[in-house]
Amino acid sequence: MAYLYLLCAISAEVIGTSLLKATDGFTRLWPTLGLAVAYLSAFGLLALAVRDIPVGVAYAVWSGLGTAAIMAIGAAFLGEPLNPAKVVGAGLVIAGVVVLNLGGAH
Repeated sequence: MAYLYLLCAISAEVIGTSLLKATDGFTRLWPTLGLAVAYLSAFGLLALAVRDIPVGVAYAVWSGLGTAAIMAIGAAFLGEPLNPAKVVGAGLVIAGVVVLNLGGAH
């Protein structure tokens, strides 16, 4: 169940981060409220996840999957360029997550 909480937390964080540009510097009400709800949900779910998953592992998975998802969303929907350096960087973050999990951190 803890990993389900973690995946939901990552999803909520990705939604919140995706809304960040739409807030226009927190001057637009609805995107700003959506962002706030998404981030509050993300941290609440992360708090539930870390009851059973070590914080370091949970945060590594959070950052790795979140980074990859935001990078893909940025490229697909927000018009952000995707270049080899970004892909390699995201791959290194994800590789670090895998190493942490295989290293017996939990």
